[in-house]
Amino acid sequence: MGRLLAVALAKRGAQVELFEKGASDATDSAARIAAAMLAPLAESAITENNVVRMGVHSLPRWKQIINELAKPVYFQQDGTLILWHRQDASDAERFASHLERNCDRNNSLSKPVHLDGQSLAEIEPGVADRFTQGLYLPNEGQLDNRQLLEALLVELTLMKVPCHWHQSVDPEQLRYKDNGFDWVIDCRGLGAKNSWGHLGDGDASKNLRGVRGEVIRLYAPEVKLRRPTRLIHPRYPIYIAPKEDDVYVVGATEIESEDLSPMSVRSAMELLSAVYTVHSGFAEARILEMATQCRPTLKDNLPEICVEQKSNTASLMMINGLYRHGFMISPAVLDCALELLSSGTSPTAMNLGLQVTTATAHKELSACA
Repeated sequence: MGRLLAVALAKRGAQVELFEKGASDATDSAARIAAAMLAPLAESAITENNVVRMGVHSLPRWKQIINELAKPVYFQQDGTLILWHRQDASDAERFASHLERNCDRNNSLSKPVHLDGQSLAEIEPGVADRFTQGLYLPNEGQLDNRQLLEALLVELTLMKVPCHWHQSVDPEQLRYKDNGFDWVIDCRGLGAKNSWGHLGDGDASKNLRGVRGEVIRLYAPEVKLRRPTRLIHPRYPIYIAPKEDDVYVVGATEIESEDLSPMSVRSAMELLSAVYTVHSGFAEARILEMATQCRPTLKDNLPEICVEQKSNTASLMMINGLYRHGFMISPAVLDCALELLSSGTSPTAMNLGLQVTTATAHKELSACA
């Protein structure tokens, strides 16, 4: 969110500075570890409708954002494939029914397509020898998160935006008028844990927490999956996101923990065993990386923008709680933030159901959703 906002504001003529406690390669960020799937229908099985609407809004916006960058970013919108083994057919049936009900409630979603053996072989021949049916979710996509982070960095460099790497700063310190800023925008994720909830009445229920995720990056030239693929399983419903040059990002685990230690043996075994059941070519894949990170998550698992304005100090905007949907919804959050910065209101936030909380100098809170 920080890089997206910095680029967008600089393109609009604002004087922007970026402060980042980590390195320019975003090594320690959740954004670098993510699979970056853009799958509002698939995610509708486990998230709220407003997040789904943000995801639908964001898909065409990603195309616009990427097309405006000087450096290319891999983007694909060939849908999502859902697979299951025979013993999990009942779970798959419930999952499909859930998605169809969600499509009935939201006509911006494309209904899932049921695949038999022949149609599955046509759209994803690499798995047709192990699966005889599946679900195809049209219009969903993905991008290469690491290419995007690099492309945004290149854009900041081209626009000569001052970037202060390895500088951990307190946003409150930047708000003093002698620093020259009109706005300070806090996109620190879990780095804002001590600040979040102190806005307005200091509601502790809004405190941030981390939700641990674990992914494995594989080099698998024998596997030729064309689109993100998800496996329905009662214990580890994995996803496989194919990137360029035969690289695959595999993940599933979601653990209520802020532990950033290396991946457990259990998680590694379950992920690798499950991915092998999808395609035998993964047996000869090379493990490039096993990584863990924690997603910044609010109590309700929903994103929120908080704005605080005081006399004699710069205004503060806090953006957080994108949880597991960061790449799926960040263009929508970006558009809402830009509207708020421009006019103080956001029709897009009202339309999409993004929570916006404002506080005056007297700490009076109001919210729109």
